[in-house]
Amino acid sequence: MRKTLTSALAIGLMATASLASDQQSGHGTMDHGQMDHGTMEGGIHTEVTINSMADGSVNVSHGPIPEIGWPAMTMDLNLLENAMVGDVEAGEPAMMMLEKGEDGMFAIRALTPIEQ
Repeated sequence: MRKTLTSALAIGLMATASLASDQQSGHGTMDHGQMDHGTMEGGIHTEVTINSMADGSVNVSHGPIPEIGWPAMTMDLNLLENAMVGDVEAGEPAMMMLEKGEDGMFAIRALTPIEQ
């Protein structure tokens, strides 16, 4: 059940992010064929535990993220401009969408709570 909920949450998050991106770029449709192993439109999705939040950054702990070669770790990540952040708090699990910023570094595009 948890895996189904997490998958549904990730799909909803991806669709929202893609739609917002498409609307900004003038495209009104979403290409579902671009989804591949947790990625869509350059986004990487993974479950995290939020450790702390500050202006413009979030400290998270996550498992391995094979799509980008990251091992499990705890790290600070910046929020991208106009990042979508749901009602999340420190100590809670969340679904995180990473995207490469203009500087080539991964940062948070979206963060949404995972219901337990």
